[in-house]
Amino acid sequence: MEERITELELRFMHQEQTISELNESVCRQELAIARLERELGLLREQFLVLSPSINRTSDEEEAPPHY
Repeated sequence: MEERITELELRFMHQEQTISELNESVCRQELAIARLERELGLLREQFLVLSPSINRTSDEEEAPPHY
């Protein structure tokens, strides 16, 4: 009986460590995803500023303010 309890305790400790490692991994991934979403938003904004409109022809595009 003592041996079975010891085995269960060891399993429990191993599972606790595994859960902790998985939690750390998920937290790191969440931070990475948030960073990538911010970067994607910035790139999207830059792209929209630089790219011509897909709804207008080049003749319909407004000239930049310095013209």
